[in-house]
Amino acid sequence: MFRLIDQLLRTRQNQAALELFTQHVMHLSARPGNADFPFVCLRRGVLVACLFTIGLFSIGCGHKKPTARKVPPSPRLPSQSAHSKPKKDTVTEAKDFPYASDLGSIASVPGIHVDPKAKVIWSEMGYASWYGPNYHNKKAANGELYDQNEMTAAHNTLPMNSIVRVVNLQNNQTTVVRITDRGPFIGDRIIDLSLAAAKDVNVYLPGTARVRLDVLEAPHPIETGGRWCVQIGAFKEQSNAIRLKQHLLDRYADAQVMHFKGPTGYWVRIRVTKDDKENTRKVFEQTRVNEGGVFMVRLD
Repeated sequence: MFRLIDQLLRTRQNQAALELFTQHVMHLSARPGNADFPFVCLRRGVLVACLFTIGLFSIGCGHKKPTARKVPPSPRLPSQSAHSKPKKDTVTEAKDFPYASDLGSIASVPGIHVDPKAKVIWSEMGYASWYGPNYHNKKAANGELYDQNEMTAAHNTLPMNSIVRVVNLQNNQTTVVRITDRGPFIGDRIIDLSLAAAKDVNVYLPGTARVRLDVLEAPHPIETGGRWCVQIGAFKEQSNAIRLKQHLLDRYADAQVMHFKGPTGYWVRIRVTKDDKENTRKVFEQTRVNEGGVFMVRLD
């Protein structure tokens, strides 16, 4: 009882009213000769009861306890040992593949002839996207003008002019492209198709799709050799690219570091001595940025 009254007195809404009422009752109680004193006492009891009820209501409304919510536990991730390796979507063993025709339909496309007896020499799975108007009729990485209506594509690590079959894993539609450019420079995407190639495998409207790449021809070994660089970006502000360039020049004194402007912003490129692949990989693994991304890119 006293604890509830004390809690009532602590509420801001009723404290002033209770203090005024208490002073009035004490004043009447000090006058025993007053003929209305019994009624005052009666009224005091009624008023105390009323204020007590109002106080409980205000306490209940003003200090609601938070409702406990049942949150389902997060799903458990598959357990991995400390030495387990992430599953790779890239298969490089040529012996793992039969003739390309045994893996699905294969046919020549305008500008590209494919030997029906060709064998897959390298394969990779990931996401494809496409690029078109902003790059149309501009120079591609292999020196040719990019034509969005030709069956070409961009890939970061395959030798230039490699012939690749693209299989949309969602609908099994296939096409064949020639690698003429570098990219895509976004997350987990592995190939940027031309507009024509994207339409051929139904990537044009969705924008992206999970695909399998089957390399049918390559002018140079895929896993060894080659000339390589690390490309970083894109940066919105040129000053950020210049700042990173200076930092990399201080860190890698023997490397060539340049910055340049591209369609999507400013980029920084690092080329180690002799464009060696393994040394380039070390720079790639040691480089981290807060804006854009870091990509290991083949030059030839």
